[in-house]
Amino acid sequence: MFLENVREWLESPAADVAERGGRLNVLRGAVARATTPLLPDDYLHLANPLWSARELRGRVVDVRKETADSATLVIKPGWGFDFRYEPGQYIGIGILVDGRWHWRSYSLTSPPDWNDPRYGNKVIAIAVKAMPEGFLSSHLVNGVTPGTVVRLAAPQGAFVLPSPAPPKVLFLTAGSGITPVMSMLRALDRRDSVTDVVHIHSARSTDEVMFADELADLHRRHPGFVSHIHLTADNGKFSPDALDDLYPDWRERQTWACGPLGMLDGIEKYWRTAGLDDALHVERFEVERSATTEGGTVTFGKTGRTTTVDGATTLLEAGESAGVQLPFGCRMGICQTCVVTLTSGHARDLRNGTERFEGEKVQTCISAAAGDCTLDV
Repeated sequence: MFLENVREWLESPAADVAERGGRLNVLRGAVARATTPLLPDDYLHLANPLWSARELRGRVVDVRKETADSATLVIKPGWGFDFRYEPGQYIGIGILVDGRWHWRSYSLTSPPDWNDPRYGNKVIAIAVKAMPEGFLSSHLVNGVTPGTVVRLAAPQGAFVLPSPAPPKVLFLTAGSGITPVMSMLRALDRRDSVTDVVHIHSARSTDEVMFADELADLHRRHPGFVSHIHLTADNGKFSPDALDDLYPDWRERQTWACGPLGMLDGIEKYWRTAGLDDALHVERFEVERSATTEGGTVTFGKTGRTTTVDGATTLLEAGESAGVQLPFGCRMGICQTCVVTLTSGHARDLRNGTERFEGEKVQTCISAAAGDCTLDV
C-alpha cells in the first residue's frame, strides 16, 4: 500500500505543485522544469514512463466498449496536465503504432477535475468511434489495452459550456458528435445544475447509441432533463423542422450542435433563417474537402525527410507518415497551431481551393500539396 501511494504521488501532475505547496513538491516541480535536453528528463522515463518535463504523457487505465464500434478510454495523465479544462474541449492524443507516433484529436467526455476512486487520483476520458477509413480510430477502439502509454496535447477548443449554464439548453448531436456533450452533461450532473436541458441525439439504431444507459439514467434522475433518441433507420434523418412540434420553446434555448457536416450545415441554415445565429454553438469533427489538388513530393526542410502524397492527404498527415512531428491542435483549421512556412512550391487549402505560394504561411491540417513543395519544419 505504501509503494502504491508513493507511485500515485510521483505520477500526479506537476501542475498541482503550486496549489498543494510543500517543499518536496516544490523541489519535484523545480527539477522537472529546470531540465535541459539531456538532464534529467531523458532519464526520468526509465523510472516511470509518465515522468516528463518536456511533453504531456498518460497511461490508459481502462478501455470499455460503448457500442460494437466505439469505446471509452480512461487515461491517467502524468506531470503537467491541467484538469481545469472546460466541458466540451478536446485533447490531442499520440499513440505509438508499429514504431511510429500517430496523432489525432478527440473530445474529452469526462467532466473537469474528475476524480474516480476506481482508478485512483484524477483521470480523464475520451470516447472513440471506429471509422471504416480511420486507421487510428479503429486501433484505439480495438487495439489499445490498459497500460498503454500515450502522448497528450493540452485541452483546448471554444465549443464549451459556460458556468453557470444558460437557464434553457438544447443539445443536438449525432453519432460520435455526442462526445463533447457528454462532458457537458456530466459536468452539469456533478454541479446538480441540470435545470432545463433537452438533448436530441440521432443514431441509426438503438445498438448504436453511445452512452445509452447513462442518458437514460440522467433522464430518470433529473426532472429537468429530456433525452430524446432519434433512430434514423426507422425515422430518417432528424430535421430541425420537427422542433416546433417536439419542443416549441427551442428558440429560447442556447443550442450546442455536433455531428456530421450535412447535419450541421442544415442546423446553421435553419438557425440563420430564424435570426438566431448568436444562440447556436457548433463543433465540427471533420473538414469538408471541396477542392482537389494534384499532390506531389513534400519535403520537410529541417529534417531532410520527404514523402510523396496524393491530393487528398493533408500536409500534416504527410508529415506524420514520414515520421516528422509537426505542431497541431484541432486538426480542423480553427486553432492556427499547425501553421508553418512554405519555403518552396505551392499548397492549396482543401476547404476552398485557395492557393498558397512560396514564403507564405500554411495551415498544414487543412492544406495539401499542389505539386512538389517544401515546408520549413
